[in-house]
Amino acid sequence: MAQPPALTGMDDATIQRLNALNQEFYRAVGSEFDETRSRPWPGWERLLTCLPDAARPLFVLDVGCGNGRLGVFLAEHAAPGGLSYHGLDTDETLLARAEAALAPLSGVAAALERRDAVTHPPDSGQYDLVALFGVLHHIPAAAGRAALIRALAERTAPGGLLVFTCWRFMEYARFRDRVVPWPDDLAPLVEPGDYLLDWRRGPHALRYCHYVDDAEHSALIAAAGLSLLLTYRADGQTGDANLYTLLRR
Repeated sequence: MAQPPALTGMDDATIQRLNALNQEFYRAVGSEFDETRSRPWPGWERLLTCLPDAARPLFVLDVGCGNGRLGVFLAEHAAPGGLSYHGLDTDETLLARAEAALAPLSGVAAALERRDAVTHPPDSGQYDLVALFGVLHHIPAAAGRAALIRALAERTAPGGLLVFTCWRFMEYARFRDRVVPWPDDLAPLVEPGDYLLDWRRGPHALRYCHYVDDAEHSALIAAAGLSLLLTYRADGQTGDANLYTLLRR
């Protein structure tokens, strides 16, 4: 398996520590998290109009696939010629739920892989749709986020779409209220926009989340090197919690 490009800025030990923190978070609350993620995101509806309308299977790479609900959604709404779905995630519990959800669906060829996009971003294959939903805020370091976007752009087939979301959590009081102080040994090592959030459903757990502001969002688009097709806000209680970015190769 190819090694990721070297990251600058945040040191490797801090990157590994933040990544481990989030992996532990999902191990601790995987079942409860799955229960809160049973429905498609409303923002996915708008994505449908940009996908190719072809008789052949739709090839999809879903990075951070969780319980596979994007695959289920696409199979039901966007893949008349069938769906070839490659889902990546680090959590075994969520991957097992994805397998259970996708296996009964006709016309779906699903490959589910336990893989850490922080340490080993996807390095092979070409896809009509490369999706990164609810993941960027968990990727440590500005350089790491840009490197992942570049890697996913390389996996996007000619004419295909790279779609990513930025969770704009710091714009909402209910999420700002969940921010807890960094431990003294981590506080000087994290970057601006890095936060530690508590979880208030089931076991107590903490997760690392980064707030992508407008300037970084523009830098991520530039890093991809693809054509900007569309940006829009959708999802959440107020209908605008996620900033979607659709890029075409």
